[in-house]
Amino acid sequence: MQQLDQLCVKTLRCLSIDAVEQANSGHPGMPLGAAPMAYVLWQRFLRHNPSDPKWFDRDRFVLSAGHGSALLYSLLHLFGYDLSIDELKRFRQWESRTPGHPEYGLTPGVDATTGPLGQGFAMGIGMAVAEAHLAARFNKDGDPLIGHYTYGIVSDGDLMEGVSSEAASLAGTLGLGRVIYLYDDNHISIEGDTNLAFTENVLQRFQAYGWHTQTVADGNDLEAIDAAIRAAQAVTDKPSIIAVRTHIGFGSPKQDNASVHGEPLGAAGIEQTKNAMGWPLEPKFYVPAEAVEHCAASGRKGAELQKQWMERLAQYSGKYSAEGALLKRLIAGELPAGFESAFPRFEVGKKIATRAASGTVMNAVADTIQELVGGSADLAPSTKTNLTKHPDMSSSQFGGRNMHFGIREFAMGAIMNGMALHGGTIPYGSTFLVFADYMRSALRLSALMQTHAVFVFTHDSIGVGEDGPTHQPIEQIMTMRAIPGLTVIRPADGNETAAAWKVAVEYPGPVVLALSRQNLTVMADAEKSFEGAQKGAYVVESDANPDVILIGTGSEVQLAVASAKMLRDEGIKVSVVSMPSWELFESQPQQYRDSVLPPPVCKVAVEAGITLGWQKYVGSEGAVVGIDRFGASAPGDKVMQEFGFTPENVAATAKAVLQKTDARARACKAGE
Repeated sequence: MQQLDQLCVKTLRCLSIDAVEQANSGHPGMPLGAAPMAYVLWQRFLRHNPSDPKWFDRDRFVLSAGHGSALLYSLLHLFGYDLSIDELKRFRQWESRTPGHPEYGLTPGVDATTGPLGQGFAMGIGMAVAEAHLAARFNKDGDPLIGHYTYGIVSDGDLMEGVSSEAASLAGTLGLGRVIYLYDDNHISIEGDTNLAFTENVLQRFQAYGWHTQTVADGNDLEAIDAAIRAAQAVTDKPSIIAVRTHIGFGSPKQDNASVHGEPLGAAGIEQTKNAMGWPLEPKFYVPAEAVEHCAASGRKGAELQKQWMERLAQYSGKYSAEGALLKRLIAGELPAGFESAFPRFEVGKKIATRAASGTVMNAVADTIQELVGGSADLAPSTKTNLTKHPDMSSSQFGGRNMHFGIREFAMGAIMNGMALHGGTIPYGSTFLVFADYMRSALRLSALMQTHAVFVFTHDSIGVGEDGPTHQPIEQIMTMRAIPGLTVIRPADGNETAAAWKVAVEYPGPVVLALSRQNLTVMADAEKSFEGAQKGAYVVESDANPDVILIGTGSEVQLAVASAKMLRDEGIKVSVVSMPSWELFESQPQQYRDSVLPPPVCKVAVEAGITLGWQKYVGSEGAVVGIDRFGASAPGDKVMQEFGFTPENVAATAKAVLQKTDARARACKAGE
């Protein structure tokens, strides 16, 4: 058996370096060093079914050190996933299923998109949170239906990143006993020895976080790795990290050299490495039949485990029909029938901040949409995101639906992504909009993976007032609109907020809600606002054949309405458009978009943020009332006034646009 184990390890190592060499691009060092620990984990511990990579109660595996993707692809191929040897040969090539860093949804068996270091670590914590939450809600005495581990391989670089520290601290606080991470402790980073910038005692740091820690002195000692994982499994009230002393580029001429991190070995290096392992030089991508059969047995075992689990699920559903039906619905990611009726409507004329309206909506739908789970970065009283009828999640009550992420915005976003990737929950997380910058990388990965997560950002403009420019977002909304695949919604009143939440729970990708601190008046015609907001933009009010269209978002829609009245008093015909979401609007048919924003009509956009980007809607003839500098500390109404967010200024801007257009038209006519 030991000889067969070593054959499989060598297969993984050589497949990985062949893939990197063929691509003339990639990272051979990590796969050469970490292959033994990865093999032990996958062969002896990981509960997975290659024929059904999405089996719900499988163990999750996150390669946080995503640059070592060649190792993951070699594992997937060898263990029988739908990833052919031809795909390994197309490593890092156009339209291959083996991209430079693992991509969720592209490659079967990849549980998370990784590469930006530290985020895989944090997403794994999110997966473990989801597992613990669902286990607490659905497991019964004698019927432990949910019970899987989250495993990961993490690197020095992962552990240097602040997001991993944030996530590790929360994981220790929660006592997530089903997290087991293998730390590829090779002492090398891109610039050289890790001592250049990383001299701390890592395991002591993790002990302080409340983790169980171990060391494996020799990364090639399969039995020592095995024993350490078993010891970690025995600790049920703490997450575990195992520092495995490896050698980057093991067996190659560049072993323990920083250059092996991200450079192919070259023909001579490949030859020396394979010779040192007693591996044939030809054929490349050689996979011994014995290795295939040995690893395939693990896959067959996984298929049997899944079969047994499905039988237990059926028995469970027979004993606990309501819980079984709910769990099946959550696993399928389906919303309950008739969920739309749970969304409230707000009384016309009522003054309510959209953050408060959001809280009302969340609590109205929480009993119907039971997969809604989340919290805030220590700001729930301000963001209004507490589910008041439900308990807090804690180490002693994982079934609670209110999470306390602590002041860890980046980790919050990454953990939400992990929860969404796990399935069975729709996670939400909240903070002030200005602090979205702390979690931008998590937002970007969410958009890339299309995780179903809801990001609730309140205090959305200079209307925040006295807190001043450090807390007044200016560029944040526009920078999030710039992220492909991220839907951003800035509702104008309570009914648009209800619509925004309906979109957020229905849409399978990430949604950002940007909400006001200040009270906003609920506009006339609740159903029109509710339905129109779901299309991204709609006509709030309009004269026949308008001369100018005022486009507003959020709190500025009401400013546009007030400005329209002033313009009408001067005989100018006006249309007011609420445009809570560019992305939703762009998804509508062209005919609808033209009906809301007729191309020939002059347009003025009003938004308390940077003006960059609005030109696509107002065109060269239009104008934008915005703010292209930082705000100021003063009462919110005063700040808005001083920066030109007044009916008078918007009306004056509209008249200036009309005058300019008329002058140009007269000039053109004179030149005919």
